[in-house]
Amino acid sequence: MGPPATAVTPPSIASPPEMYVRRATGMMMSPMSLIVQKFGGTSLADAQKVHRAARRAIRAKLDGQRVVLVVSAMGSSTDELLALAHAICPDPPKRELDMLLTTGEQVSIALMAMAIHAAGHEAISLTAGQLGLVTDSVHTRARIKTISRDRIDRELSEGKIVIVAGFQGIDASGEITTMGRGASDTSATALAAVLGATVCEIYTDVDGVYTADPRVVPQARKIDRISYEVMLEMAAAGAAVMHSQAIEFAKKFQVPMQVRSSMTDVEGTRIMAETPDMEAVAVEGVTLKEDLAVVSLLGVPNTAGLAGSIFAEVARSHILVDDIVQNIYDDGRLANLSFSTNSGDARQAEAVCRELAAKLGIAGVEVDHDVSKVSAIGVGMRSHTGIAATMFDALARAAINIENISTSEIVISCIVRSEDGLKALRYLHEAFQLDEARDKNPVG
Repeated sequence: MGPPATAVTPPSIASPPEMYVRRATGMMMSPMSLIVQKFGGTSLADAQKVHRAARRAIRAKLDGQRVVLVVSAMGSSTDELLALAHAICPDPPKRELDMLLTTGEQVSIALMAMAIHAAGHEAISLTAGQLGLVTDSVHTRARIKTISRDRIDRELSEGKIVIVAGFQGIDASGEITTMGRGASDTSATALAAVLGATVCEIYTDVDGVYTADPRVVPQARKIDRISYEVMLEMAAAGAAVMHSQAIEFAKKFQVPMQVRSSMTDVEGTRIMAETPDMEAVAVEGVTLKEDLAVVSLLGVPNTAGLAGSIFAEVARSHILVDDIVQNIYDDGRLANLSFSTNSGDARQAEAVCRELAAKLGIAGVEVDHDVSKVSAIGVGMRSHTGIAATMFDALARAAINIENISTSEIVISCIVRSEDGLKALRYLHEAFQLDEARDKNPVG
């Protein structure tokens, strides 16, 4: 008897995911292992690349594995759909955006199934609704609540390769939802957790995770293995190679992951639990997050509970908050309260804060769209000194002014002007000598 049907509760920093189980209906399962493969849009940009991805899936099947594919929309089709939406309506309703954007993945799953059939193998494409991937009802930023494995188990038992549309779900009332840009990674990792996959392979246009984005830092070095913790922080801080919610799933459920190129057979980067030797490296990578805005509330009365009320209202509007800074002045009577958020949320955040300003006697609201955040990340920060000094010295030598600093156990981040972001990233990569081998990564 195979493993029981499983559902997943969505991960979050405040409320970690938990897995709970419901019994399958006596279905017999193959003893073969199972692999989940996810292909991003650049790996499916044309018919030739779709066939190449199909051959990888077929190869895994011929090696004796059951195969589940998760695919993104082809090439730049999501960007094209977004541009079309904004040409029609400057501020599109989020529900209708979800209806529109999920069509890209539906094209991909159908074409992938056709490619596998053309190669002489059985496959079936499934939307999130057909699969039973249920999310909450937050359009454009939904989180997974449950996944039914019944349909996948049935199709796999018939020898088919199962192809699932990434990035999308349905809520309890049947409304189509999406989980944010890049969230096909999350679909794949959640499915890998539910299905007990031996590995979740993330195929992209680079052959692994690098010390920085190799497209802007040519000296960046591929990392052979990286901890869930560092990968999560890198994804949250702007590394585009993985979706942060996917890493939360992988860490919670200990899903073996590998980031690989769809163009080569290079081993890629393994994402895994932390090992003691990883702390020998002070800084594992540096990242740049460019899609930021800083919202500032000026002249906030410095009274107990007011900040809590402000951020509760921001949270009710489903606005993601990054760094928060408060400056007290006027003998402690007033404060300026600032927070960074995704640039896509800045307009809504400004509207919410202006309503709060009118209600709470706040003097004004300003929004700065011309900021970026550079971060240095590594578990070795727990045991190495001098990291902050190295970072600040590098930015000073680059004549880059730091507007805000935030730290955690394994991350140091600085807000800088947008025009300084790329230069800051390159100077930090050089300062921490990240192009060198792991044991030559210095600080101080």
